[in-house]
Amino acid sequence: MTNRKTVLVTGACINTGVDIVNKFAENGYDIIFTGRSAEKVSIAESEYRKRFGDVNITGFAIDSLNERGEVDTESVDALFSELDRRNIFVETLVLNAADQGLGQKLFENPISDFIKVMNTNVVWNFCLCEHAAARMKENGGGNIVFINSNTAYRAIPDRVAYVSSKGGQLGLMRALALDLGKYNIRVNAVLPGMIRTDRWEKNPEFYASVPSRFTPIGDIATGEDVADAVYYFAAHARNTTGAELVVDGGNTIQLYPIIK
Repeated sequence: MTNRKTVLVTGACINTGVDIVNKFAENGYDIIFTGRSAEKVSIAESEYRKRFGDVNITGFAIDSLNERGEVDTESVDALFSELDRRNIFVETLVLNAADQGLGQKLFENPISDFIKVMNTNVVWNFCLCEHAAARMKENGGGNIVFINSNTAYRAIPDRVAYVSSKGGQLGLMRALALDLGKYNIRVNAVLPGMIRTDRWEKNPEFYASVPSRFTPIGDIATGEDVADAVYYFAAHARNTTGAELVVDGGNTIQLYPIIK
C-alpha cells in the first residue's frame, strides 16, 4: 500500500468540492472523488490531472439514491470494493455532496421530497461513513469530515428538509465521533454559511441584497476558506473529535444582519 495518504471527497466536480480536492492535492494527498454525472466526473478528473501531475486522482460517478428514491447502498458497496481491489485505503473521508432541497414548501411538496433530502444528507452519508470507518478501523485510524451548514442552527425559508437534514447530520457526527473514537477515528464537521459558488456568480442581483451576505466581518466564505477548515480537521486536529468549526464570517453569532 502506498505511503501517501488518500482522501475521498464526495460531490467534487464543482464549487467547494473542487477547492477541497485542490487543498488536499496541493498537500500531497492522493485523491478519490465522486460526482453524480459520469460526464462531469470525466471532465473534472482530466482537469485535476492536468493541474496535479504527480498526484494519483480517480473519479467515480455515483449517486446517492436509486431510481426508487432509496439510498443506493449497492453503489457504495461497489465503490469501496473497487478501492479494496486497487489496494487503496481512504484515510480521510470528506462528505461534501448534498441535496440542497431548494424551494420545498410546506403543504405543497409531497413527503417524498422531504425523504429524498434526508436520505441523501443523512442516510447516504452514514452508509459512506460505515464503509470507510470499517477500513479505518483495520488500518489504525482515520478522519471523517462532514460539510454541514450554519442552517443546522438557523432556519431559512422554504428549506425545511435541508435544515432538518443538517441538524440530523450533526447528531450523526457526534454519535459517530463517540463510537469510533476508540479506533482512533476522528469525526468532525465544518459549518459554512453562504459561499461564493457558481450560484453567486450567476445571480448577482439577488446576492447583492440577500441578508446573509451582511456578516460581522463584511464578507462571506470562499470555497478555499471551507477547504482550509476541512484540512485543519484532517491534518492538524489530532486531539479533536465531535467538534464543529463554523465558517460564516460570524453570521451565526448576530441576532440580525446589519444591512448597510
